[in-house]
Amino acid sequence: MTPAITETTIQRALAILRIVSAFLLIQHGTAKLFGFPHVAYFDKLQILSLIGVAGIIELVGGLFLLAGLFTRPVAFVLSGELAFAYFIGHAPHGNFLAPMLNDGESAVLFCFVFLFLSAAGAGAWSLDARRAR
Repeated sequence: MTPAITETTIQRALAILRIVSAFLLIQHGTAKLFGFPHVAYFDKLQILSLIGVAGIIELVGGLFLLAGLFTRPVAFVLSGELAFAYFIGHAPHGNFLAPMLNDGESAVLFCFVFLFLSAAGAGAWSLDARRAR
C-alpha cells in the first residue's frame, strides 16, 4: 500500500527541489566570483565578462531562490540564463543533442528545473508562501 500524496507533501517536495537546486547554483556563482569552490577555469575571470555576469546572476538568483522570494520570475530568468549557458558555452563544443559529451548536463538540468519552478512556484518554507498569507 502506497501512502497518500497530499498537497502538503507536494509543496514540501517542491520546496526541497527549490532549496537544493538553489544551493547548488549558488556554488556555481561563488566559484565564478570568489573562487570558492576553486575551479581553475575561472582563475582570471573578469567580473564584467559574459561568464562573470552569469556568476552574478547565479549568485543573486540562487539566493532569491534559496529564500523562496519572487520565485517564479527569478526561476524564469535563471532558466533562460542556463539555456544561454548551454547554447553559448557547451553546444558549440559539438554533440548538440548529447549534453553528456559537451559538459552541458548541469546547464540543461538546471534550465528545466528552474523552468518547472517558474511554473510551479516556491512550495512550502518560502518567503513567497509567507507573503501570500
